[in-house]
Amino acid sequence: MRRNLIALALAASLLALPALADEAKPAPTPTAKELLAKSGPSEWRRPDPQNLLQMQLPTGRVLIELAPDYTPLHAANIRTLVHGHYFDGLAIIRVQDNFVTQWGDPNDDDNGDKSKIKPLGKAKKTLPPEYTRPIDPKLPWTALPDGDVYAPEVGFSGGFPAARDPASGQTWLTHCYGAVGVARDVGPETGSGSSLYAVIGQAPRGLDRNLAIAGRVIEGMELLSGLPRGPAPMGFYAKPQQRVAIESVRLAADLPEAQRAKVEVLRTDSPTFAALIESKRNRRDDFYRNPAGKIDLCSIAIPVREAK
Repeated sequence: MRRNLIALALAASLLALPALADEAKPAPTPTAKELLAKSGPSEWRRPDPQNLLQMQLPTGRVLIELAPDYTPLHAANIRTLVHGHYFDGLAIIRVQDNFVTQWGDPNDDDNGDKSKIKPLGKAKKTLPPEYTRPIDPKLPWTALPDGDVYAPEVGFSGGFPAARDPASGQTWLTHCYGAVGVARDVGPETGSGSSLYAVIGQAPRGLDRNLAIAGRVIEGMELLSGLPRGPAPMGFYAKPQQRVAIESVRLAADLPEAQRAKVEVLRTDSPTFAALIESKRNRRDDFYRNPAGKIDLCSIAIPVREAK
């Protein structure tokens, strides 16, 4: 009888183990969809129409938000180029795998017809480099709690991934996925904004502080990252028919209200954005059993939605 009682007790304890394990298992981390559904209207912002570019490709629309707080001279020059319809009829000239998609005047390339280079109009041909700027306490700053290989501090400033060095007093935007940079020749002053690129691969952070970042793609990245890779060295298209034509680039402020893109970007200084970062740093669910406990700057996507 005693042996039977022991066996029954052991069986009961084994049956209880799954229930105890379930009770001990941490609650699943809220998903991004769940967190965004609870966000308040004040946590979202509409990009300034003076800083929002609408680039029309044959396959759809790409929206680029300029960053005048960090690269004011380049932002102003790009606006001047857009006002003069400079980019209309130009092309995407380069798509390098795991690196960048670049657009501009094909004739301004090394193998182009220099006699057919499109005039810049009222825009400046060269600009001083704007790779960094002094840290300004008036600019928003949301620090990322984890470290970084490339900078003493990283975080988000007004919707842009950024880095800074308190010792030198300098801050700069970073080459994360979707960053729009200003192509240049060897000379630091040779980038005007007439040729731009978007990061489409693993973040090339080694470019930070060596090229000016003029903005960030906030919609339409799939139209730039999904293009066929160029066969020539550095991803350039070898033949004109391989290039993707740019139908137009307009500043939202120059368009009638009905034609302006109506989007909202989650504020990077909002509680919901902080919750998104934490949920991604410590994700737990049936698939993710071991949270990383850390996250790098360029793996955080800033949510964008249609304006209500």
